[in-house]
Amino acid sequence: MRFVVIGAGMAGILAAIRLRDAGHDDVVVYEKADRPGGTWRENTYPGLACDVPSHFYSYSFAPNPEWTRRFSPGPEIQAYFVDVATRHGVMGRTRFGQEIVRCAFEGGRWHLETKDGTKDVADVIIAATGVLHHPKLPDIEGLETFAGAAFHSARWDHTVPLDGRRVGVVGTGSSAVQIVSALADRVGELVLFQRTPQWISPTPNPAYTDEERAHFRNHPDAIEEARRAASQQLTEGFANIIGDVDSPILQIIQDMCTQNLEQNVHDPVLREKLRPDYRAACKRLVMSDGFYEAIQRPNARLVTEAIARVEPAGVRTKDGKLHELDVLVLATGFHVDWFVRPMQVTGSDGVRLDDVWAHGATAYMALTVPGFPNFFMLNGPNGPVGNFSLIEVAELQCDYVLKLVEEIRRGACRELAPSADAMARFDAERREAAKKTIWNTGCRSWYLDETGLPTAWPFTFDRFRQEMGAPRLEDFERR
Repeated sequence: MRFVVIGAGMAGILAAIRLRDAGHDDVVVYEKADRPGGTWRENTYPGLACDVPSHFYSYSFAPNPEWTRRFSPGPEIQAYFVDVATRHGVMGRTRFGQEIVRCAFEGGRWHLETKDGTKDVADVIIAATGVLHHPKLPDIEGLETFAGAAFHSARWDHTVPLDGRRVGVVGTGSSAVQIVSALADRVGELVLFQRTPQWISPTPNPAYTDEERAHFRNHPDAIEEARRAASQQLTEGFANIIGDVDSPILQIIQDMCTQNLEQNVHDPVLREKLRPDYRAACKRLVMSDGFYEAIQRPNARLVTEAIARVEPAGVRTKDGKLHELDVLVLATGFHVDWFVRPMQVTGSDGVRLDDVWAHGATAYMALTVPGFPNFFMLNGPNGPVGNFSLIEVAELQCDYVLKLVEEIRRGACRELAPSADAMARFDAERREAAKKTIWNTGCRSWYLDETGLPTAWPFTFDRFRQEMGAPRLEDFERR
């Protein structure tokens, strides 16, 4: 069998390694950029870090004793992925600068084409295309007229000087919080334009000492224990209770975030501006140990008045005030519902994935779609997202895909895809469960589809592990 992996980010690197370890030699990775890394390659803004402990946000087969902090900065994570890809031979299998634009299932195989017209064929496609790399720009009048430097947080322009400048940040998600925390003591004035306040989880980020890193080097079991502890904390402390809105653990999270706000924001007016009107964990929790301190600096201002338009000199809010700026940062997120798009994917009988997803992206067990044989997505629609490690998610998904691929290798079939009935049953159960999650308690977030229903995995993470451990072969059409 010939395998094509699309994307050389975290999940694509993993897929290439797992396929090789399973004895599949004919594997090629297509990557649109000139180097691996995915979201950690795309995002280079000041303050970038992961909100999952680094020893857990690592491949299970590639522990790293050299992490400098509990939550390591982005450049370290990017370097880690490049190192793993190099040591495990993924670099030699990857065609960089080759963006797949079309995939069509014809004659029992997938036919692929890149942007420059290069063609390839594959028996199996693993789409590891990620969701945090297509910047979402806000629809703000006059944005193009701004006389200073303006850019999305994922397209950071490092040639633009920041020290002593007037910098505006639009957005209040994780990226914005990290940027504000990193820049507040550097810039002359920092203006944060807030549409919706966020609950901030207090997250100390201590540096590992030389002695601690030496201990990790000399005692690999210490890394494994750190991984186990983080997994247990994130699973039992969040991932297993999202569907129980009355969980006492969710109340503990609420109390912790409330206490963080009330104890660390001293101005009562500012405090109330920063207080959300929805429950903690309704949106993805923002982790920070420095944001409240940063936004209270004398040179920082929080603006809650809605933006009317951008002008050459700055941002004018609907109260008529002009906020003069030299730099405007758009920390406004990503098109998280694109998944494999804008790539055109055509399955059997000429069915287009865009048409199947016309009213929202869905996938059986978050991995595969009826009518698209031998096409698997890592971290695709309806998968687990939240405050836990997507590396663990991708590893579990890879194990599942390899079990399905084994059906092809042993000759039980040449093609397999979930049946329409199995997809309908799964989606109906998912939708019903989604109504009962903490994400459905009254906030707007990128977890919601166009109807306002959460799209992420709504069951316990324990169930996800169970489902990934043993595919329900009776749910698949095999030919």
